[in-house]
Amino acid sequence: MDALRRQASKFRDQVTKQQQAVIKQLSSSKYESSDVMVIDEVEMQTHQQLEKLYRSTRAGKDFQKEVVKAAETFTAIGYKHVEAGMKLSEDCCKYGAENISDNILAKAASVYGDARKHVEKEQEELNQLLHIQVLDPLRAMINGAPLEDARHLAQRYSRMRQEAEAMKEEISRRQARVRESPTPEHVAKLHATEAKVQELKANMAVLGKESTAALAVVEAQQQRLTFQRLVAMVEGEKTFHLRVAAILSEIEAEMVSERQRKESAPPVLASENGSEKTMYFLAEAMHPFDALSENELSLNGGDFIVVRKVSSTGWAEGECNGRGGWFPYAYVEKRQRLPSTNFAAQAY
Repeated sequence: MDALRRQASKFRDQVTKQQQAVIKQLSSSKYESSDVMVIDEVEMQTHQQLEKLYRSTRAGKDFQKEVVKAAETFTAIGYKHVEAGMKLSEDCCKYGAENISDNILAKAASVYGDARKHVEKEQEELNQLLHIQVLDPLRAMINGAPLEDARHLAQRYSRMRQEAEAMKEEISRRQARVRESPTPEHVAKLHATEAKVQELKANMAVLGKESTAALAVVEAQQQRLTFQRLVAMVEGEKTFHLRVAAILSEIEAEMVSERQRKESAPPVLASENGSEKTMYFLAEAMHPFDALSENELSLNGGDFIVVRKVSSTGWAEGECNGRGGWFPYAYVEKRQRLPSTNFAAQAY
């Protein structure tokens, strides 16, 4: 009978060792959330707090990875945006230079090409900001030693807790042996195991405080740093969009102003072919007009003007009192048509 008991006890010891090996392997990469054992109320509170902190820091690390992933995507798109924008800038400036005549499209292309360079410069600065103020700090914390060290302490506490659970089962077995056969050897082994449990309990108390404090510090650092990096992203993007909006508003105003000036300015009279016969007519100024440029013609009420050309823009070109130039056609009234060969004689 004693031989059977010894064989059964040996078999139980082998199973226990195998269980401990499996538990140790599973505990090496995470914190065990098992609450199968309660040494005392203080240990249970430590275990629950560690479990909560371990989950929290893991969630914080995962969120930081998502922010990094998004920032990396933003910068990748930003670099493509810069590349496409600089190509467009070169094309616009090239078109403006090759069509340098008084052409509204050529001027608009040149203006836009120059502005596009400034827009892409703002994009490059935003990319640099994302790298320096968001990506680098978050990557450093994700891969940093403080987080990993604190999590390793928690994992050590978890393994120690599992070891204590196994020793608790060992005490139960030894107590059963002492009840069956209270020999000095069995009693001594029971007392030695109980002493180990007390020592393990003391070590767990110390390690529990250290790992809890370390994880709490890391959790606070995670939240503070991640919040600051989110604020930096918001401020950087806000500044970028405001500056780009200011650049685009400025070039829009310049383009519109140039178009309005072009449309409101009197047209340039093309040189006439001497062999062509153009019909002129005499008109009388009904309202005074003060010239604002050299190619405009001042008029007084009652002046007679030989009108040589009327433009679709509402301006007319003619001669009055020995001077020629452009004037608003609505300011005069037509009187009679003159042949172009003797308009001067009939005008006076």
